[in-house]
Amino acid sequence: MTKRGKFQYFRLLPFALLLVFFCATSAFGGPPFLTDDPEPVELGHHEFYIFSTLDRAKGNTQVQAPAFEYNYGILPQTQFHVVFPFNAVTTTDGPAAYGPGDTEFGVKYRFVEEQNDVPQVGIFPMLEVSTGDADRGLGNGKTWAKFPVWAQKSWGPWTTYGGGGYAINQQPGQRDYLFAGWLLQRDIDEHLTLGGEIFAQDKTADTGQATTFANFGGFYNFTKNFSFLFSVGHSIAGESHLISYLGLYWTW
Repeated sequence: MTKRGKFQYFRLLPFALLLVFFCATSAFGGPPFLTDDPEPVELGHHEFYIFSTLDRAKGNTQVQAPAFEYNYGILPQTQFHVVFPFNAVTTTDGPAAYGPGDTEFGVKYRFVEEQNDVPQVGIFPMLEVSTGDADRGLGNGKTWAKFPVWAQKSWGPWTTYGGGGYAINQQPGQRDYLFAGWLLQRDIDEHLTLGGEIFAQDKTADTGQATTFANFGGFYNFTKNFSFLFSVGHSIAGESHLISYLGLYWTW
């Protein structure tokens, strides 16, 4: 594939982001969206999620259920992060499989705090440790990494955040790739927040394509420390994907 063809789907990203930004985002970032934010958990505070995800493409379905995420404010401006999923995989050319997936570790560090005219900015490098059985389709088969930079700005009930980065995956058949996303969301009231994002990534495998997603969702706060998270989306360019996220969130 030529360089021009390789990045043809990324052409949609700037225009889609401008459309979302100027048409109509709380400090709650990351789940249930693909785009993340730079805001770490406060020092000494905890976050815990129980969630499930769906990704259906080309007759193949990948589900994480249940999956667990834990975040802790380990240092000032610094968050420790871990995700451990159980994966279910069904394919058109092989047996279904279920079992532990790969484990994600990360550290989020905010190096610019938000001010009146300045967005907050942070990095969130993550290591995807190969703990799933790759022979059964439950893992990558080799540890790989992602290196994103995220920025965020809020105005009253509106918040916008996004950025992008680079993934390094040396497993045979997989590829290093660029990714980028931007999200806009609004607090509807003290309980409900809704938002939408555009997220794009280059081809992640030798047989794949660059893909752009439109994803919509939000969260409902039952209490200050307990929320329900949800999103559903579909690809708008590249490979055909249906994606979704459902989760419960606690903080203390």
